[in-house]
Amino acid sequence: MASSTRYVMLLTALPYHGPLFGAKQTPLSRLRLDQYLRMLDPVDAARLRAARGLIDFSEQVRGRADADTATNARRVLAAIDHPFVRDLVTWRLEMHTLIAAMRRRQAGQPAPEDSRWGIGRWVERIRRHWGDPTFGLEQAVPWLDEGHRLLERGAALELERLLMARAWDHLERLSDGHYFDFEAVVIYVARWELIAHWTSFDAEAAGARFDALLADATSGLAAALDAELQRLAA
Repeated sequence: MASSTRYVMLLTALPYHGPLFGAKQTPLSRLRLDQYLRMLDPVDAARLRAARGLIDFSEQVRGRADADTATNARRVLAAIDHPFVRDLVTWRLEMHTLIAAMRRRQAGQPAPEDSRWGIGRWVERIRRHWGDPTFGLEQAVPWLDEGHRLLERGAALELERLLMARAWDHLERLSDGHYFDFEAVVIYVARWELIAHWTSFDAEAAGARFDALLADATSGLAAALDAELQRLAA
């Protein structure tokens, strides 16, 4: 089956996702989504698998910034040979780097000594402008100013909503011109991950999660964070 026909069939079968913040649940289960994704061309399926863990928004909340994490992400990124997928993953990693930097700084840590801890265009600028609330990027990354204020206030839910809204808007821009192709599938999956994360978010536990995530960013207590996330998802 030609890829174009395959993707028309796949995307017409997938249910409409609707707006992010109006969703009460994902448009279909993860199991059902994965079953539909079996229709992907094998090469494209491998590309999506490589990228999926890095565009999963649940990873954003961890906010870790260490050389091992960045090295692993670079390894995965280098293996992605599809320009659209690589650009999307790079954008997500840059967002992760900015959030991790804000959390490190808010915890009182000094600027990183080298660029190995992060990924993307802003790593060196972040290091040079560590004391600036927006790292001198208020024009290039307009949401940083509000993100900084929310982080300082400990407003976990509002910060999460801001980040997810910016990610959703970015996907909306990318979707222009992509309707029945592999790129459209990637966008659908990325949107599904955002909806899954938002609809599973426990507002009552936001403050506790904020504290746990901040502790993880500074001490690397991954096991404790994973246990907490599993409890909230139960």
